[in-house]
Amino acid sequence: MKWLDGKTLSKQPIALQWGVLLCLTVILVIFFELARLPAALLLGAMGAAIIVAVYEGGHIRIAPAPFMAAQGLIGCLVARSLDSSIFVTIVHQWPVFLLGVCAVLVFSTVLGALLARWRVLPGTTAIWGATPGAATVMVLMSEEFGADSRLVAFMQFLRVIFVALVASLVARWVAPDGGARAAVLWFPPLGSAALETLAIALGGAWLGAKLKVPAGALLLPLILGAVLASYHLVDITLPPWIMAICYALVGWVVGLRFTREVVRYAAKAFPRIAASTLVLIALCGGLAYGLHLLMGVDILSAYLATSPDGADSVAIIAASTRVDMPFIMAMQTARFLFVVAAGPALARLVARWAEQRWKLGRDPE
Repeated sequence: MKWLDGKTLSKQPIALQWGVLLCLTVILVIFFELARLPAALLLGAMGAAIIVAVYEGGHIRIAPAPFMAAQGLIGCLVARSLDSSIFVTIVHQWPVFLLGVCAVLVFSTVLGALLARWRVLPGTTAIWGATPGAATVMVLMSEEFGADSRLVAFMQFLRVIFVALVASLVARWVAPDGGARAAVLWFPPLGSAALETLAIALGGAWLGAKLKVPAGALLLPLILGAVLASYHLVDITLPPWIMAICYALVGWVVGLRFTREVVRYAAKAFPRIAASTLVLIALCGGLAYGLHLLMGVDILSAYLATSPDGADSVAIIAASTRVDMPFIMAMQTARFLFVVAAGPALARLVARWAEQRWKLGRDPE
């Protein structure tokens, strides 16, 4: 695509490049919102950034400080969902949660290992991309542990779209009378709770980066926020407009790193990645049916609880249907915490195994 003077976007002033990025972001976000996809802000910003980076040769970049602040705020967003009642539910029904968490992780790890073994994606990238959890968190953590965050984002958000579509269809089939989404108050007044949350997010992100903790800008605010909230020392409050900026920043940072080579690689790998995603969804659906039969959990709650997606997008779907919300969020939270704790070691172990198996397969007998 050429501009009025025949130059590509990379030859245009930085201000114009930012204007194009913002306009494309707004258009794509509106499209994804109309399609009722979870993470529409993140997907729209990432898609716009990929277009600017790959097709127009834009050279704009996000400074490290705003990106670090966005990670801290997203960490607090996750901490807000870790309500103490969730842990009570997990303790009381620990066999169900152990089965659900371990089964989904086994499914995803095996599929990730196969993608790495078949050289569809590099080792740790395949594992992080296949790992179920909050997609944004997985992308941010994967970069800190040596994976290609661009391809991880491609896998994670492809799964977000697939899971959201399938889960929405299942929800409409099982509970066709579900309501609409609740209205969002985008600009609430900034009280003391919001200022305290900002202090935890920004201070924790700065400290995590300063101490060079892997994924510290994300994990340290998450831990601090969860601990302080559990003791009722702070009420984590995040105005929607601030989180919208955070999602846009993360989407832009990841999207602007794409190159034409990466896009070609992702397009070539798309059929096998899509197939593995559908297999994972089917396996989790089978697990949900098993929980329904063995434990008496209603089928829709079981499906959403075992869905291989993050708690954020699952919560959006669950909020408009009659389901067991505490059970769903407890299962999603338990899996997320396990992934955060064991994900790096698991990714390295499986990637090493896949690499060794690939080398053995190439060696002559």
